Amino acid sequence: MFNDITYYLIFGLPFIIYLGIITILVFLITALIALLKRKGKIKISINWHYRLAYISIFLGIIHGILGILAYF
Repeated sequence: MFNDITYYLIFGLPFIIYLGIITILVFLITALIALLKRKGKIKISINWHYRLAYISIFLGIIHGILGILAYF
């Protein structure tokens, strides 16, 4: 069952690759918000940093679980 989800092809690539790309992008955006906020370049609520951190951790866990369970 997890193999079907993990290796479901979207435009010729497995779902897990897209999930990994989205996860790393959300991690990078989270870090960028913290960096730009510290330098005073953007005016955005720090709550957005925390929200994106929670989302990226959740996506990372799902990505890891799908990757591990694909081999069991």
